[in-house]
Amino acid sequence: MKKKSLNVKKISHNNFVLKYLNNKETLKIFKEFKKSIDIKNKYAVAISGGTDSIALAYMCKCLSEIYNTKFKYYLIDHKLRQESTNEAFKVLQILKKLKIDCKILTWRGKKPRSNIQSIARNKRYDLLTKECKKNKISYLLLGHHIDDVYENFLLRILRGSGLKGLVSMDKLTESNFNNIKLIRPLIDIKKSQLKKISQSVFKFHVEDPSNLNEKFKRIRMRKLIKTLEAEGLDKNKLKLTIQNLRASNDAINFYTKKNIYQNSFFFKDKNTFFINKFFFAQPSEIVFRSFGEILKKVGKKYYTSRGKSISAGIKRIKSDNFKKMTLGGCVIQKISETVTVFPERS
Repeated sequence: MKKKSLNVKKISHNNFVLKYLNNKETLKIFKEFKKSIDIKNKYAVAISGGTDSIALAYMCKCLSEIYNTKFKYYLIDHKLRQESTNEAFKVLQILKKLKIDCKILTWRGKKPRSNIQSIARNKRYDLLTKECKKNKISYLLLGHHIDDVYENFLLRILRGSGLKGLVSMDKLTESNFNNIKLIRPLIDIKKSQLKKISQSVFKFHVEDPSNLNEKFKRIRMRKLIKTLEAEGLDKNKLKLTIQNLRASNDAINFYTKKNIYQNSFFFKDKNTFFINKFFFAQPSEIVFRSFGEILKKVGKKYYTSRGKSISAGIKRIKSDNFKKMTLGGCVIQKISETVTVFPERS
């Protein structure tokens, strides 16, 4: 297929999708978005109806028009509010304005009464990645933006997170959650910029009432950031701090992978790791991350176990009288100087 030019002056006004790229700011964001996408691959796109995911849907549609890149669009109906199903169908109708076909994935079954946002997030990823697996899609696009990065960073500080937690929201996440890679192509874009795009193209977005509910810590943090901005919070310096921390995190990740590769063996057929004594002789942060990654892979979890649990588990393993324990859906057993990690049977 002949590639169409991204030069704004050459975009045809007759193409009702690409015509919005005549806006210089929108075109600039599209070019930034495109850097994260290999046009030969097939992608799933997570749609919520909010400004970020609606803008993401538009960017994907433009890319499919220009390069014929394949995208599948999915929207989760959590069924946590009575209006959610009607809102989901309304989003589908709006997307059809640009001939975007979106499938609704419904969260069925009993809903939680506490820790709602965290459980709903995990269920959302579960539904999305299973659909990806079903359709042989290896990449899931998410609409997170730079404001989400700041929010997540400060939330993690309040929780006392380590380096990995502070920079956990990255452009590409190598996930063991159904082996689907998560890509955030708009991670460096401001929410206000994405809102302009969604309003310009669709003149629509869904505003989740929970975004105003201060019983959720994330919403309180969102309001705190606005207060800090009024007090002179320099977001550029905050962004630079996160970038510097991310570089340090990358270095630790390198040695974490090296430790797993050199000092453990994965028996794929049995989903079992065999760990030698040198594995636990590395610097504490390397051991902590390596062991956490092994638990996540064997236990088939999206997130690693809680830091306190992993640290306590490592301490027990290093003790002279350790024999066996369970952690993160795994059984950890020590025979002589070898530690085995295998799935806990239900």
